[in-house]
Amino acid sequence: MNLILFPLGWQHYLLGGLFVGAGAALLFVLTGRIGGMSTVFSSSWSYLVQRPFFQQPRFVDSRAWRLVYAAGLILGALIWWLGFAGGAPEATSVPVWQLLVGGFFVGYGARLGNGCTSGHGICGLGSLQWPSLLAVLSFMATAFLTANIAARWLA
Repeated sequence: MNLILFPLGWQHYLLGGLFVGAGAALLFVLTGRIGGMSTVFSSSWSYLVQRPFFQQPRFVDSRAWRLVYAAGLILGALIWWLGFAGGAPEATSVPVWQLLVGGFFVGYGARLGNGCTSGHGICGLGSLQWPSLLAVLSFMATAFLTANIAARWLA
């Protein structure tokens, strides 16, 4: 069973989850801020797009720390890749069009659900928010359904 579910072991998943949870908890405890990534995306666009949606005070007023937050995530991944994963190039066999379509649907879903999986799944569930539980259950049900449909139709 361990080889089927976790062919490379489970320890690095546990360690990653602990780091993500600790980071989200520290951000909230030290600053009172919630670290969801869909708001980072929207607040970053507020620098470039002058449409009213992106110029809301909640995006404009928080975009500086959110860019630092996003840079920390990218830097952390780079450090892990170079320091612990050997710096070997990673590749996927998923066609580019599928990645783009999937990215569009994930972005649309995050906007529709008023947050992304990191905001609802990590921060929302961590603070026992009922709407986040409903959002995560919806995300997971949709992901299971989509993965099964894609496996049958696209394989």
